[in-house]
Amino acid sequence: MTAVARTLHRELAMELWEAARTRRPVPPLSVRHPRLDLADAYAIQSETRALELAGGARLAGLKIGATSEAIQKMFGIDHPDFGYLTDRMLLPDGVALDVRTFIAPKVEGEIAFRMARDLSGPAVTAQDVLAATTEICPVLEVLDSRIEAWKIGLVDTVADNASSAGVVVGAGVPPDTTDLAAARMVLRSGDAEYTGTGSAVMGHPAESVACLVRILAGFGTGVSAGELVLAGSWAGAVDLVPGEQFHASFGVLGSVSMTTYGSEG
Repeated sequence: MTAVARTLHRELAMELWEAARTRRPVPPLSVRHPRLDLADAYAIQSETRALELAGGARLAGLKIGATSEAIQKMFGIDHPDFGYLTDRMLLPDGVALDVRTFIAPKVEGEIAFRMARDLSGPAVTAQDVLAATTEICPVLEVLDSRIEAWKIGLVDTVADNASSAGVVVGAGVPPDTTDLAAARMVLRSGDAEYTGTGSAVMGHPAESVACLVRILAGFGTGVSAGELVLAGSWAGAVDLVPGEQFHASFGVLGSVSMTTYGSEG
């Protein structure tokens, strides 16, 4: 990597970091810098993560995104990506969330894997993931784009931490509680109802996490014991509007909810 590339990565990371704090989105990186590729995008994400950690945040886990057809169609992305979670992004079940702290937030219902041990390598399977998992947690992932009007391509969302902004975490259950692929989710927002099954996530949520571990192997890393790993949305993302309750039920896997307040815009 050249010094020029490193400088650009840091500049764009600072733009995204500032955008999140000022709630002022920036134009798409991919439009302004069309030569940016996926490696550049992850380098920018890494620089942004470094800024978060320098500010006192601690790494708490990872997420894999764009794993379901619904999300890929919604955002025009055809390749899974990943981002990081910090302790500041983790929110308790039932939290009241102020939408004014975001730019254009959305919410997804999914499950997360709490790792019992480290897992890495290019040949990790879904069974390896299940064997390394201590609990499954229902979650609501809060998405936000620091890119104007969600005009994102793969490079934009990867650089922007896979558009992740927060995670509401429900109570965990053992990983063998039920067949995760056959499990059904019902996400309710006001009078609207959205449904999905675990099989929407690469056939099985554990396969999604295995895919993440295999991707991470290319970066010389993996997932660590104690980390929370989000496996991907079971349905499309829903706009996070004020004055609503969002509740996702996963049957025997449990449920998770939050309410919102504040004003739009």
